Amino acid sequence: MSFGKMNTFIDIISTAPIKDSEGFTTRGDNILASVRAYKEDRHGSERWTNMAAFSTATSLFRFRKIPGLKVTTEMVITCDDGRYQILSAEDVRGRGMYVEVHAERLEPSVR
Repeated sequence: MSFGKMNTFIDIISTAPIKDSEGFTTRGDNILASVRAYKEDRHGSERWTNMAAFSTATSLFRFRKIPGLKVTTEMVITCDDGRYQILSAEDVRGRGMYVEVHAERLEPSVR
């Protein structure tokens, strides 16, 4: 994966409760990393057709592995297009160089 294809800037965010210095818990976004990524939205290719049978993913992100950070399904990805809930994260080809994330776009609810 070349840097030319990695042209989307993303933030990997943890939405877990955060304790402040006084011991109170607040629910907020904690940015864990800001990186460049390759982003592919769902479309009618054969690859997405094969994944559609078992996944509700609307986008795929690929980025370099971040040392010391394990990407999990409790995390959220944000970019200029919106906010995405991580559905799965796996090492590309088991080499430890890239992470591939399938994510579902979160639509804000209007009341």
